[in-house]
Amino acid sequence: MKAALYTPYLDTLGGGERYMLSIARALLESGWKVDIEANDPKLIDRAAKRFGFPLTGLNVVPSINRGEGYDICVWLSDGSIPTLRSKKNILHFQRPFQDVDGRSLVSRMKFFRISTVIVNSAFTKRYIDVEFPKQSVILYPPVDVAKFKTSEKENAILYVGRFSQLEQSKRQDVLLTAFLKFNKYQYGNWRLLLAGGSDVGRTEEVDVLRAHAKKEPIEVLENPSFSAIQGMYSKATFFWSAAGYGVDPKTDPQKLEHFGMTVVEAMAAGCVPVVFNGGGHPEIIEDGVNGFLWSSPQDMINITKKLTLDRMRLREISKNAVVRSKEFSYEQFKKNFLKLI
Repeated sequence: MKAALYTPYLDTLGGGERYMLSIARALLESGWKVDIEANDPKLIDRAAKRFGFPLTGLNVVPSINRGEGYDICVWLSDGSIPTLRSKKNILHFQRPFQDVDGRSLVSRMKFFRISTVIVNSAFTKRYIDVEFPKQSVILYPPVDVAKFKTSEKENAILYVGRFSQLEQSKRQDVLLTAFLKFNKYQYGNWRLLLAGGSDVGRTEEVDVLRAHAKKEPIEVLENPSFSAIQGMYSKATFFWSAAGYGVDPKTDPQKLEHFGMTVVEAMAAGCVPVVFNGGGHPEIIEDGVNGFLWSSPQDMINITKKLTLDRMRLREISKNAVVRSKEFSYEQFKKNFLKLI
């Protein structure tokens, strides 16, 4: 059987691309022949380095012709609705869309060719189901949780996310400001690690972060390898995230974290997540049980400060975070996706 995949954002190799390539991986492991539309012959090598899993057998082709001649086509939408031509067509939305005329007569006609719409979170679903005529199915993103191991923790706070302003508001600036304030408490010589890709959409804000890092116990790590990220997760005690902070979900929902794959990765390694209460984060974390949700940066500081003084509570949350992460495993993703087809 033959499958075709398409995503318009392969140059970024972000969360959406990991999602789509995980679908390719699941199909390949199930005996399918899989083609992906791309013009980069080094795509498979780049993806393996970024995401840490092999894609042996995946074919990079210049065009999948909207699925013509394939048994299944999985298409990541940029907000538009393609006319797909495979035997079974799956449309994927990785983010909320609003006011894209998704219920027009032309769009409704195109949906006759689409068997299933999948989204990455209930947060995304709330917007997609209003904008488009077909009810979506939630298929949470996959995380290779078994690849993230906890080790002896250090006094380190970590965030992993793109250094860019392509669309989402990652807000490393908020984390830096909060850390400088937190560090004044002098609770054991803590350091802040900010890691992420910057090969697409890099802004001068990264240089501002680096300027601060020269003066403070802060490290800015651009485009680290998957193995380097694994090491950071294993040693960090806390995982902070301010992604989406300051965004109005009514007007700009696309700027919030649509799910939070790096939050799950951190939890799998025993990091205690202390993350902004918005977007998809509340679907991952039960506040006070396997992590913490905050509404203001001062809350983030206070929560972290309190836990540094209560190591027993810290260890309890860490263990609960590891257990929760397993519910978002790649194996669960693969099982659920194969059920859909």
